[in-house]
Amino acid sequence: MADRHWKTLRKDIVFEAAPYLKVARETVELPDGRRVDDFYQVHLRPFVSVVPVTPEGRILILEQYKHGPRCVSITFPGGFVDAGEDPETAGRRELMEETGYRAGAFIPMGTYVDNGNQRGCSGSYFLALNCEKVAEPDPGDLEEMEVSFATPEELDAALGTPRFAITHMAAAWAFARMKLPA
Repeated sequence: MADRHWKTLRKDIVFEAAPYLKVARETVELPDGRRVDDFYQVHLRPFVSVVPVTPEGRILILEQYKHGPRCVSITFPGGFVDAGEDPETAGRRELMEETGYRAGAFIPMGTYVDNGNQRGCSGSYFLALNCEKVAEPDPGDLEEMEVSFATPEELDAALGTPRFAITHMAAAWAFARMKLPA
């Protein structure tokens, strides 16, 4: 099978708002030799999303306002991966900060890029089992959130509704659902 990778011949940063956003214009060569002089890439910080499950099988959720969709929706603990931090460490840190819970087991569910052509950001997803409260939440940022619990069936019913307003959160639940018993 022929190589299907595009070759990046040149990359110029055309906008940067460090550390959150970078836009690059690339010159790329396609496998058939054609050249594209203005292929744009958006680079956002990598993030983690953690689906926490208690020993009783309850799913810990956060309900909070998110400015992207401009509404309150179901989210899971998560956030940016700091420079020099691996995704699992970031996930464990975010779980503790946002909920005060610690996981007994931390299961990777994959890392994905959210835009097939322009890149966007990469997200690493984790299933956290046997989560128990060990501290009070201390998110320490602009977020106001309500920690609550849902059953798997309640979250299944929320998929495809405005309660899951963020693709990454719906994806996190779908990935977790594949790992949890029916």
